[in-house]
Amino acid sequence: MAVPALFAEWSSRSLTVRNRIWVAPMCQYSVEERDGVPTTWHLAHLGSFAVGGAGLVIAEATAVVPEGRISPQDTGLWNDAQRDAWRPIVDFVHSQGAAAGVQLAHAGRKASTYRPWAGPHGTIPAADGGWETVAPSAVAFDGYAEPTALDRDGIAAVVAGFAAAAVRAVEAGFDVLELHAAHGYLIHQFLSPLSNLRDDEYGGSLENRARLLLEVVSAVRAAAPGTVLFVRLSATDWADGGWDQEQTATVAGWASRAGADFFDISGGGLVGGVSIPVGPGYQVPFADFVKHESGVETSAVGLITEAEQAERIVASGQADAVMLARQFLRDPHFPLRAAHELGYEPEYWPRQYARARPS
Repeated sequence: MAVPALFAEWSSRSLTVRNRIWVAPMCQYSVEERDGVPTTWHLAHLGSFAVGGAGLVIAEATAVVPEGRISPQDTGLWNDAQRDAWRPIVDFVHSQGAAAGVQLAHAGRKASTYRPWAGPHGTIPAADGGWETVAPSAVAFDGYAEPTALDRDGIAAVVAGFAAAAVRAVEAGFDVLELHAAHGYLIHQFLSPLSNLRDDEYGGSLENRARLLLEVVSAVRAAAPGTVLFVRLSATDWADGGWDQEQTATVAGWASRAGADFFDISGGGLVGGVSIPVGPGYQVPFADFVKHESGVETSAVGLITEAEQAERIVASGQADAVMLARQFLRDPHFPLRAAHELGYEPEYWPRQYARARPS
């Protein structure tokens, strides 16, 4: 039986992933103790996708320092208790034949916010458990509190935080580390001229605005020399004068030379109130552009919901893999269903579910 492109193995360094259908990081805001320690919710949530046939399961935006959390209920990797709690989750994902990844993140000016279903929108005040946020410049995200501009010592601490979290992630057993440089969070804030108004070596030119990302890539590569390293980038701010796909492709090339292996291409998140032409596969052209302009491997995201659609993206060479989020929430077993729809029957159906396998 011919293997569809979507179900071809993917390899990097010493890692081989069983297919090209991957779980994008999805924030769960479910650490009720507010200590960054993942819980049984995270085990059930991430484990279900491994059972369902995903090739790679990437855990949510996981803060490298406490002040980098989007909400108080985010997961973290800034201490060993968090590392130890991640280990059994990773072990279960591996037991089902999937690779495990984690997205290392710092929210910058978009930190210290209420989770989506609780409280008002925006920054949590200190009296209610919030904290002071940081950014490249003292420019607030729409409707949020004004952040403090990081000084050089603060920037160095951010880089060190990413490197230390990377070590813990490897100790927990993760196969893939993804640096979150998208969706308006700290590294993206440095990249975009709309949020980075600095006049030092971290602002102004593209080389300067990319400096933090490249320092983080280099530091994480040194801390985890054998681990596969992804970078998630927003290819556009969807705003005039902002970050765009040409800058994304250039910086992806620089990051590749600094040690990154793969690029997860998304879009938006830096500014609110912009018009985004949402539709099936609407961000796939960005992954295609970055892949062919910079010569790196990419994954595509954005309303990828059907097996044939996903197969076309990979088979045509627009991207090397697809990352799904909401479709996995609707159907945790999407890869098994997609394989059947494409006329391919993989060998990794769970034995416990064999009675439901289509004939």
